[in-house]
Amino acid sequence: MNILSVNSALADVSPFAGKMQKKADGGISFIEQLQNIGEKTNSSPVEVYQKYLERRYGNVMVQSVMNDQKSMDRIGSTTSGTGNVVIAPNILEQMASNPEKAAYYEGKIQHYFQTLPMCEAQLSAMGHEIHSSGVVIHPDGTVTYYVTGDLKPEVRAKIEAQIRAEEEAKAKRKREYQRISEEAAERWRESIRISAAAGCDITGCPLGIEMSHVLG
Repeated sequence: MNILSVNSALADVSPFAGKMQKKADGGISFIEQLQNIGEKTNSSPVEVYQKYLERRYGNVMVQSVMNDQKSMDRIGSTTSGTGNVVIAPNILEQMASNPEKAAYYEGKIQHYFQTLPMCEAQLSAMGHEIHSSGVVIHPDGTVTYYVTGDLKPEVRAKIEAQIRAEEEAKAKRKREYQRISEEAAERWRESIRISAAAGCDITGCPLGIEMSHVLG
């Protein structure tokens, strides 16, 4: 069987329950389709099913990713783009041998791709861009949707410019306050010098008068 024939056969493998069960009219079931294609291509049903998923969804990675923050941060930093599908090996085997499992998890994958445009639009409206996103099916059967990103370059540049402007304005106010304080201090020192030269204390009273008053 050549590549075109394989692709044509895979196109008949449906993720929906109605076509994964044996048809009343004698049609073959989902699992039988996988087995038949596997026999013709010398591949296991799991390998055939994985190729079907890759043909349908694009970047499908088979690996175990635990359902914890550290593991999700790692997968988010090692993938790029928005078409990432990660499936644990044990779950892929279940999907290839159980039509109900296949329908359930493909529904989760399909939900991710259906809601992706809305997610991108919402993040873009908030000034963010997506660096990586996808759906992860963990070994325990749970499903996680993830997204990593950052501010758009133009938004970041605008915010940084605002921060610089605020810092410059703050520094200018500080310099002005220091200038006014120094001028006030200098005026105070000058008034003391003038008072001392005139024989007055800092209250402006003649020192001689005050002393004679004190001496009685």
